[in-house]
Amino acid sequence: MTKITIIGTGAGDLTQLSLGSYRQLQTAERIFARTIDHPVLRELISEGLIVTGFDDVYEKNDSFEETYRTIVDRLFEEAQHGSLIYAVPGHPMMAEATVQLLLEEQAKHDVEVSVAGGQSFLDALFTAVRIDPIEGCQILDATRFTKSEVQVRNHLIFVQVYDQFTASSVKLTLMDLLPDDYQVTILQAAGSQEEKLMSVPLFELDRSMEVNNLTAVYVPPVKDEKLLYQDFEWLRHVIARLRGPGGCPWDQKQTHESLKKYLIEEAYEVLEAIDDQDDEHLAEELGDVLLQVLLHAQIGEDEGMFSVDDVIEKLSDKLIRRHPHVFGDEEAQTAEEVVGLWDQVKKQEKDATPSQFETIQKGLPGLMRANELQKSAAKVGFDWDEVDPIWEKIQEELAEFKEAVNDKTFRDQEDELGDLLFALVNLARYYKVDPEVAIHRTNHKFVARFQYIEERVKEKGLEIEKLSLEELDSFWEEAKQKGIK
Repeated sequence: MTKITIIGTGAGDLTQLSLGSYRQLQTAERIFARTIDHPVLRELISEGLIVTGFDDVYEKNDSFEETYRTIVDRLFEEAQHGSLIYAVPGHPMMAEATVQLLLEEQAKHDVEVSVAGGQSFLDALFTAVRIDPIEGCQILDATRFTKSEVQVRNHLIFVQVYDQFTASSVKLTLMDLLPDDYQVTILQAAGSQEEKLMSVPLFELDRSMEVNNLTAVYVPPVKDEKLLYQDFEWLRHVIARLRGPGGCPWDQKQTHESLKKYLIEEAYEVLEAIDDQDDEHLAEELGDVLLQVLLHAQIGEDEGMFSVDDVIEKLSDKLIRRHPHVFGDEEAQTAEEVVGLWDQVKKQEKDATPSQFETIQKGLPGLMRANELQKSAAKVGFDWDEVDPIWEKIQEELAEFKEAVNDKTFRDQEDELGDLLFALVNLARYYKVDPEVAIHRTNHKFVARFQYIEERVKEKGLEIEKLSLEELDSFWEEAKQKGIK
């Protein structure tokens, strides 16, 4: 069986290369390197060592994934002709995607892959920036990280900052989390005689010095609490502090029951912000809804019942389970097909449920609950296929309400009005109008037009209580003509 021996060329120059690695390189028949742009390899090549680099592969491919795939395929192909040495910068097990691929796929290619070791650049980097990683340190590959992975409360080290484009990507992501002038450190060839350090404001990260495959970026941990205000874990800490010892007496006394009304109020304020098309207000109101969620989750945690982690887990599980066309093998090209899949999944979930209405919350606003009840009944065929019977039902319920007003008790009047409203919800559902949204918009419109009346009355120096309905109605018509909604 042929063998690929992986040697790390360390973080510095030739003086830091181990004697064993030096001898292996000197006696090897074939040496390949991910890149020859490294102090150790440049010195060895100047001494007459023959090394085949893969630098040209970087120029031919559009992504690092394609580059690494090409390098690994070529190494396995070369290994079919005999054993070889593969040299990588630093330590082979540190930020080396090609090494991981070689180790994972060695059995498939009937090639033995061994790691000979090497000096990691991290020792030199920690010394250069004078940090103790035990305080909390995160190391990220600059070529393939996401914003959600970045933990600004830790020491942050970005490696593989190969070029200006990669440096720019790091900069733009960090600028979403940190001030533009936040101080970061660029490290070049840490641990070697060519070591350079430069502290720069974040916005200058990609234009302060030339970068190459020996470049790393160090970001010190955030100490200013205000910079953590968009961090979800920090928000959890704030909620826990409000509820904990020395916190807020009001927050401490709240229960799931006492908070119910606030959740409904905040939800309606979100709708109002949407109607106003005010994005800034909408962001604020969504925050208020999130506050209610986190308060309930903190109460659950305080009582030892559940935490926000359980809330998130259940939501993730439900979203993935109910979207088999995204996370599974099912297919759905239209919104209608998606609804069909949802119904199938929900049916499986409800097989053990005693009633069709079991999962519809009793605490929903009346029109919303009526809408959900009717939709649920319609799924088993209890619904009209045409609109004419619905109009007839409305007329019937209207007549019965009129009769109750004239001849029956107040309780009867409530019952008949409820039936009329229920029939109107059915009509709204047929025309795909959400009755709760509709009445909310009407309420908003009523307020806007009535406020116009108040303004007009004030302009004229009149007292609104002394005006007749006809006079007030004329102002109302003005508001309608002006398109106030």
